Amino acid sequence: MNRFMKLAGLVFVLFLVLAPGAAFAQDATADHAAAARPGDFAGLGAAIGAGLIAIGAGYGIGRFASAAAEGISRQPSAAASITTAVNLPLFLLEGVAIIGLVVCLLVVFVRQA
Repeated sequence: MNRFMKLAGLVFVLFLVLAPGAAFAQDATADHAAAARPGDFAGLGAAIGAGLIAIGAGYGIGRFASAAAEGISRQPSAAASITTAVNLPLFLLEGVAIIGLVVCLLVVFVRQA
């Protein structure tokens, strides 16, 4: 329950920070031809996606390394096999994160062209 309350509080604070900017984003005298189109928020979506990718990859790598360190501390004689078994999934996780960040950057730069 405590974790849910922290997350709900974070979402509420983010809403309080971002909502006034959306309310005052456009003058009342501006014409409606310049209204936001669905593709105009691609940069914001890419930024949020890149942040979530970095957070998720960091969390996953941290959990994986923590489990490996715990396994090695419990059975030091198996350190070489644990390290070998941990390397491939860590590399794959890091590769997925890099690919996700590249896709987010492509969304931003292709939209500008």
